[in-house]
Amino acid sequence: MKKDAALEVAMPRELTPAFSAERHSHFALSIPDGARRRVAAAWLVLGLAALVGAGLLSMLLVLSRAPYLQDLFPLADFFHVALVVHVDLSVLVWFVAFAGVLWTLNSTPALLGLARFALALCTAGTGLMLAAPFLGRGGPIMSNYVPVLEDPLFLAGLVVFGGGFALLTLRSLLVPARVGLPLDGGGALRFGLNTAAVSSAIALMAVAWSYHSVPAGYFGKSYYEVLFWGGGHVIQFTWTLFMLVAWLWLASLCGARIPLTPRVAVLLFAVGLVSVFVVPIIYLAWDVTSVEHMKMHTWLMRFGGGLAILPLGLAVLIGLVRAAPRQADAGPLRAALIASMVLFSVGGSFGFLIQGSDVRIPAHYHGSIVGVTLAMMGLSYGLLPRFGLAAPEPRLATLQPWVYGTGQLLHIIGLVWSGGYGVQRKVAGSEQILRTPQEIAGMGLMGVGGLVAIVGGLLFLVVVYRAWRRR
Repeated sequence: MKKDAALEVAMPRELTPAFSAERHSHFALSIPDGARRRVAAAWLVLGLAALVGAGLLSMLLVLSRAPYLQDLFPLADFFHVALVVHVDLSVLVWFVAFAGVLWTLNSTPALLGLARFALALCTAGTGLMLAAPFLGRGGPIMSNYVPVLEDPLFLAGLVVFGGGFALLTLRSLLVPARVGLPLDGGGALRFGLNTAAVSSAIALMAVAWSYHSVPAGYFGKSYYEVLFWGGGHVIQFTWTLFMLVAWLWLASLCGARIPLTPRVAVLLFAVGLVSVFVVPIIYLAWDVTSVEHMKMHTWLMRFGGGLAILPLGLAVLIGLVRAAPRQADAGPLRAALIASMVLFSVGGSFGFLIQGSDVRIPAHYHGSIVGVTLAMMGLSYGLLPRFGLAAPEPRLATLQPWVYGTGQLLHIIGLVWSGGYGVQRKVAGSEQILRTPQEIAGMGLMGVGGLVAIVGGLLFLVVVYRAWRRR
């Protein structure tokens, strides 16, 4: 057998679903052996390193917004610099790194050097962005989707990282693994990953289009807001498609009999993608600085991005309810899946409560983003033994999603509570003025939930580290 030949890695017996004749309800990918598996594991290492840095920064972020403790952070720039790096590590780098994991697994052995080069660029770019707060002198700019430090070192790192992501996306489009006929659950997941690559390519196109369309005279926050607005909205389709792939895969690993045929799953993935093809029309119809341009992207994400989530999520939920009791080793996967579905649903529903620019906005996207993150964490647990590491410790790995998810749920509830009283977003320390007991209670709940979530995030790193030690 060739070193890079794709083969089905045997599932541990305790994770092998109990199937009836409904084999079409089994959604799982075969794991390639050899170089592709090593490159995918290296992408996962980059993502874990990003989470380590983001977790350390999140401690300071939560403390700088908690009542009474906020007075220990009189400099607002401290909060903003930490927030820029935290967001870019926990969302941009972590999500792109996990995209590298999934797209490398869903590929042929061709152009593997391009995957390694993309990984090297993303790693180097991450390092430059991390070094900028300590070596550069640029101020923080809290632009949506990709906040930046207006510093040559940070911006150079962002460009290098973006180049790596572009090469990763290009390879995923050039050498995807065949979906195959007759269509099975694995083929449906491959189709879902392919649709995510298409939406990523359109997101990169949107950023490039905005870059060439921003009129002269724009600078600072207004410039970066326009630059990343279109691509930032479109890339949410990519992360959502990854989450849906992870939901189906995790549910099958948990033994769920999902009442969904591969053909219907493919249709739902296609529905989840189709809205992004409106993006070029938006760019042609309205100037990138116009209110209409920004509103259309918001509506596209709000309504188009959710079309496939409800029916697929209901199918997964029904499958979980119908699943036979499983051994403890499937507990971490089930816990991560359920926590992901709850957080994403609650965070998405909070989006309809947004009015103005208060902390209900971060409540919405923190719930949704953490829902995606929990799905990726659960899938990481399933992939660890297939990457040559030990299986995660069942008890600790099962506890981790509940701690992380509960903390984030309290965090976003506190934000929604405070947002109803007008507490503004992106302020902290001495700039954050809490006048009423209700505002203090809401932000206090936010602080407690945030600290609990930090513990849950650190537990994830502990579980992975122990699996590495026991490899």
